[in-house]
Amino acid sequence: SGSTDCICYSTVGISDPVTSALHIIVGDCQPLDVSSVHHNNTFLKYYVSLLGYGFYGDILKDSEKKRWMGPMRYDYSGFKTFLSHHYYEGTISFQPAKHTLGSPRDKESCRTGCYICKKSEQQLAEQHKECGLKHEEDEEWKVIKGKFLAINAVNMSCACPRTPKGLSPAAHLADGSADLILVRKCSRFDFLRYLVRHTNQDDQFDFSFVHVYRVKSFQFTSKLSEDNESNVTDIGKKRFGQFCRDHPACCCNIASSTWNCDGETLDSSAIEVRVHCQLMKLFARGIEENCKDEAAYSHSSVEQLL
Repeated sequence: SGSTDCICYSTVGISDPVTSALHIIVGDCQPLDVSSVHHNNTFLKYYVSLLGYGFYGDILKDSEKKRWMGPMRYDYSGFKTFLSHHYYEGTISFQPAKHTLGSPRDKESCRTGCYICKKSEQQLAEQHKECGLKHEEDEEWKVIKGKFLAINAVNMSCACPRTPKGLSPAAHLADGSADLILVRKCSRFDFLRYLVRHTNQDDQFDFSFVHVYRVKSFQFTSKLSEDNESNVTDIGKKRFGQFCRDHPACCCNIASSTWNCDGETLDSSAIEVRVHCQLMKLFARGIEENCKDEAAYSHSSVEQLL
């Protein structure tokens, strides 16, 4: 399921074809949230695992030009993108996922028969019954403006051999929400510290420049799009911006990035994303707990019920 097999690792815990075949034979079923991406009220794509702008978008865009290198292209493009240290200015608007019980930093991992997913789905269904979709659209949106090195939205932990805990360790597979991770402009050294945190057991959100939110929908508009909408007559700046992008030696920062949508590029920087609760079912059982962790998780679930 891709270069990193993150969907297998996040839903099964291992990328073993025999294990997956057995899940199909037995008929195990694991519901999955799916997010849809829109631009100007036009549907573009669905994604299941990662939607990334900035760092991960730049890596994908650069690696696509170097497919002849094979899998090594990701390491090369990643190192090159890290050294370039581009940041992007824009506005993020999002609706918090108030129906979910967990939070991105509660360390409650999604496991087989996840209580949080089941309960969140029930609460979301109740909200739709009571309020209807019209009221949902009128709910309060939070707005954040700034300069970002990376904007990532994940529907699952996105764990893989290189990042054992994933981009968001407590993300859930079927709770009707996505974890929105904003990495603000910081020093190259601080950004390296953040990236290294994905390879160990430390909390990767424990930085002043990193913010994570559990959302059910969000919108992003780059500053370039905002400027174009507010001042369409400023042709000189547009031409100068194009000149800078065509000549990397210029010290000006690149105005916009590319969205990495499950490993495919999306060139529209201004997008709207909506999470669809348990839209798809997968032949899987979820990641199973070992005895020790299962006892602790059951105890935690009982506490939540009380």
